[in-house]
Amino acid sequence: MKRSLKTWLAATLLATSTLTGFGAAAADFTACEVTDTGGIDDNSFNQTAWKGVQDAQAKLGIKGRYLESQAETDYTANINSLIGQCDLIITVGFLLGDATKAAAEANPNQKFSIVDYAYDPVLPNVAGQVYATDQAAFLAGYLAAGMTKSGSLGVFGGINIPPVTIFMDGFHQGAEYYNKQKGTKVKVLGWDPAKREGLFTNNFDSLDDGRAFAQNLYDEGADIVLPVAGPVGLGSAALANELGVDKLKIIGVDADLYLTDPERKHVYLTSITKRMDATVMEVIDSAMKGTFKGGVVVGSLANGGVDLAPLHDMETLVPDELKKELATIRQQIVDGTIKVGN
Repeated sequence: MKRSLKTWLAATLLATSTLTGFGAAAADFTACEVTDTGGIDDNSFNQTAWKGVQDAQAKLGIKGRYLESQAETDYTANINSLIGQCDLIITVGFLLGDATKAAAEANPNQKFSIVDYAYDPVLPNVAGQVYATDQAAFLAGYLAAGMTKSGSLGVFGGINIPPVTIFMDGFHQGAEYYNKQKGTKVKVLGWDPAKREGLFTNNFDSLDDGRAFAQNLYDEGADIVLPVAGPVGLGSAALANELGVDKLKIIGVDADLYLTDPERKHVYLTSITKRMDATVMEVIDSAMKGTFKGGVVVGSLANGGVDLAPLHDMETLVPDELKKELATIRQQIVDGTIKVGN
């Protein structure tokens, strides 16, 4: 049975079963990634996870390779083609959960790690990597509520799955918290957390959809939009670039899009970062040292696994008082004074 992402995020680290064996020499160790759709250079989760492999290549001296999934039908074939060829197989994305589980159960001596997924019961040869992105998204929602001129924010997702909606939940909750603190009535268009209904492109690769969904939200009054759809959000950024940041700003997800989307860096108010590179690197290191454990690693504000990116060009536009409030709220989330999520 699959446990909900929220349940897993209640833990800080769970590791119940250890694969026995000795650590591998760096030169003989190969880490392989199987991407979700969107490509290895998606400026999002595939690319950020791959950066973790690249960092391990540079710092640990391992070998790395990847296979890109062009469609969901590629998942199983891509994973199976790497069995026995790689010391660690890293699959990227919630949608690869079933294919990864099937391969792991059929090949108990092969080590796996999956980004944005965790299993219950734990699979002894799979390390799940999940992230409390609602914590950082809460900060983004509060920031956006404090920066909107129209009084309306917009959000849309790629697919209605937990690793997407957790961003939307946190963003909505952060804007609502701003309203409670300030007595304002900032609206969040595109997501109803009670009904679990909202706007979804149903893909992670169409830039045209990113443009169209952002346009619709803009037409409804939103002047800050959060696309939670991987590279689809680049289409939203292109629209903001054309309209001008005085009319529409974008909040990025996964990576700091100011850095990974340099042509349109000026449109990003901030980004909600998910340090998949750090957790991937951590799992690779444990597999090399022979301390690999099945279970789950959780990235949070407290351990730096999630955060808000720097404001960069928006730094001078954000009032100092709002910055101080965000710093206080961040600490309150870390120490548990503010509860994010259910």
